[in-house]
Amino acid sequence: MIRVLFISIIFLGFNIHATSQIVGKWISIDDNSGNPRSVIDISERDGKFFGKVVKIYPKPGEDTDPICDKCSEDDPRFNQKIIGMEILEGLVKEDKEFTDGHILDPENGKVYRCKLWAESKILKVRGYWGPFFRTQTWQQEAVRP
Repeated sequence: MIRVLFISIIFLGFNIHATSQIVGKWISIDDNSGNPRSVIDISERDGKFFGKVVKIYPKPGEDTDPICDKCSEDDPRFNQKIIGMEILEGLVKEDKEFTDGHILDPENGKVYRCKLWAESKILKVRGYWGPFFRTQTWQQEAVRP
């Protein structure tokens, strides 16, 4: 009995560790410049994972508090503020990856199927459009005391 309990605790610990690898704040990096673009806060709700924009690093001349004017008019995020907007939706944990979700790119208003996985202190975020995909690397935001 104790042995079964011990093994259960070990597996539960591994599952909690894998989940905690993606929960928190991540800095998205601009593909072209390599500069920070935004901070996304990933959280878990009812066994699924979601991410919302909590900060934007605007390029010179860009609006510091933009709206998603490129989102589809059918999308409830159309003309809504990007800061506070949920852009990652419905990811579920499968082994070491988080899959079956969707991600919105507020810069072009398109929604893509996505999956992500953690590699140390980076997060790989892959968006799919049909058979094509693009993978971004997000960095873990430094925790300040």
